[in-house]
Amino acid sequence: MEAPTNQQLIDFVIHEARLIDQHRLDEWLDLFTDDGIYWMPLEWGQTDPKLTTSLMYEDKLLLTIRIERLKGKRTYSQKPKSRCHHVLQTPQIDKRDEANNEFVTWTPMHYVETRYDDQQLYAAWATHTLAVVDGKLRIRLKRVDLVNCDAAFGNIQLFM
Repeated sequence: MEAPTNQQLIDFVIHEARLIDQHRLDEWLDLFTDDGIYWMPLEWGQTDPKLTTSLMYEDKLLLTIRIERLKGKRTYSQKPKSRCHHVLQTPQIDKRDEANNEFVTWTPMHYVETRYDDQQLYAAWATHTLAVVDGKLRIRLKRVDLVNCDAAFGNIQLFM
């Protein structure tokens, strides 16, 4: 793949959300680069994930462990399994840096996570920093900024 078109970037973000909604988490994990990061800041406008506490800051190893836990037969907190649903606005292209192989999208969204009678609604913005690796788009960084990031939260089981 040469430099992706804007439509390919938009389609990638939509496909990524669908994989999560359909519990195709191994396929979702394969979308990340080897050094890919999933980050959910705790503070509004947070710029440093390492010197400031985050709701989530997970590299590919931690994502793999969490996915294995979610699939585990002895994960009683996931019987029945949590389900989720993304409602995305059209992703916008914020940056196209073909020389550095960096493409950034920004997507406003609503996300619902449910298990039993409990249903949680979150409003957020997802920023994807993407790169072309071995001819395919991959996620270097997925940052999810919750609108109410400084609120008290229960357990967020899945991925936004």
